[in-house]
Amino acid sequence: MTERATGLLQQPFTDAVMARPLPDLSEVISDFIARRLPPASHPLGAAARHHFAAPGKQIRARMALAAADSFGVPRIAALPWAAAVEVLHNASLVHDDICDGDKVRRGHASVWSRYGRDMALALGDWLIALSFELAAEAAHKGRTPLLVSLLARHMSATTSGQALEFGTDLYPEWSDYMNISTGKTAPLLIAPAEGIAHLAGRRDVLQPLVSFFTAAGACYQIANDMLNVAGTDGANSPASDLMRRAPNAVIVMFRTTLDRNSAADFDKWLASCDTTRAPAWQAKLRRSLAMQMTASSLLNMMEQAEASSAQFPVDCHAVIAPIQSQLHSVCHKLVSDYM
Repeated sequence: MTERATGLLQQPFTDAVMARPLPDLSEVISDFIARRLPPASHPLGAAARHHFAAPGKQIRARMALAAADSFGVPRIAALPWAAAVEVLHNASLVHDDICDGDKVRRGHASVWSRYGRDMALALGDWLIALSFELAAEAAHKGRTPLLVSLLARHMSATTSGQALEFGTDLYPEWSDYMNISTGKTAPLLIAPAEGIAHLAGRRDVLQPLVSFFTAAGACYQIANDMLNVAGTDGANSPASDLMRRAPNAVIVMFRTTLDRNSAADFDKWLASCDTTRAPAWQAKLRRSLAMQMTASSLLNMMEQAEASSAQFPVDCHAVIAPIQSQLHSVCHKLVSDYM
């Protein structure tokens, strides 16, 4: 690992914030969402309870509540907003698993693999409706009507970013990949704290929030792509993104390591429906420097996030602490392993 990377690993974004224990809000968030799900007797209720039985880290909801505590926003308005963004994120996961064909989500069977694609599609749609109902509740209680349009804008941005994956027959170059990754990841990272900032009347923190979470979103996506290629992201098989021809930072980097003839051969294979040569390409990818090159790009994005975090007022540090914690535990380890 380089001296530059070592220095960053020894100085996580904000040491004082990283050292402070995060409030355990998991039960509060889970209980609030559980009370709003369909009854267990309804087919949607069974599918919803299956999905939320493994609620994940609830990073988005925890960020919203941390921001509310920092900015003095009452829990009566903050909790519905936190749940709105968390529920919308989970709706996107249910739909993503259908698109990607992933049979496992958070260590359990994905909704579509257990209940079928139609039920999973219906549940994702129902959760989107619930997220807007919760946003409207937060807007009413917090006297901030724009929360509903804010959620709609971030949902639109996320969906548009996701659609960029399907908008071309060519595998993306790095700049196109970054547009895809930030487009589909950053909006629902920005939304939790942005909504709370509007509830608190804190327009001074809006631009720093956007800058930080845009960089953090890219970090998340690059890290997830590296885990996919390494076979440690819980997907069906190692390098499943290669099999699906899904945009992936490591695959983009691998393509740049190929000579002209090999690159043309790789592009031809990517454009085909052939899967028989996937193991051979996967072996070549693992022998290349693609993982190290991707780790270097991840380090650069982490440094951008770090620089953005320095623009925050003191009372914003707790807002970004949950994301900082995750970036530190996941991204820094990847940089350490491959540089």
